[in-house]
Amino acid sequence: MKVTRILEIPLVYRLWMAPWAERKLAPVLAHTDLSRVRRVLDVGCGPGTNTPHFAGVDDYLGIDINEQYVEQARRRFGRRFVAADVTQYRVPPEERFDLVLVNSLLHHIDEASSQRLLAHLSGLLSDDGRVHVVELVRPPEPSIPRKLADWDRGEHPRPAGEWRDHFNRVFDEVAWEPFELKAMGVKLWEMVYYQGRARR
Repeated sequence: MKVTRILEIPLVYRLWMAPWAERKLAPVLAHTDLSRVRRVLDVGCGPGTNTPHFAGVDDYLGIDINEQYVEQARRRFGRRFVAADVTQYRVPPEERFDLVLVNSLLHHIDEASSQRLLAHLSGLLSDDGRVHVVELVRPPEPSIPRKLADWDRGEHPRPAGEWRDHFNRVFDEVAWEPFELKAMGVKLWEMVYYQGRARR
């Protein structure tokens, strides 16, 4: 079985993410006062990797295209999870989200589809809501970190500057932070964190 298929198994995916899941989310938490957040949309939520961080919000919804991930997340956390394409998801204005999280999803999606997804998410934000994106910057040279990044199944990682331009085509930038992802003190690859507000 290929590594890409193995990672579709929820338990395997959780073990794969465990060494760096907290570090990936750290910039989001550093730039966010969760006590002011009521409604969260977690896009590409996987098997609920980020869900515990939002235990105090009134309404949390995780969306993922992988039904196995969603089923396991429901069993583990008892929150709302939906197996769906988020670009088909609609809410009335009063149910729009204060925080939309897109954690390590877009490098799996081609540029045009990623732009459509981001544009759709813009319409799901409340008037003062923010989108928070965490994304992989693929190592430029052949290396073990680059092989690990490739194993993560993403075929569309971009250089940091291209990511920033990609996000700013849809949102007004609030925060931008490149950072290193490490495991056991060893640098694996570079990431970027972006926070944006919808253009109304």
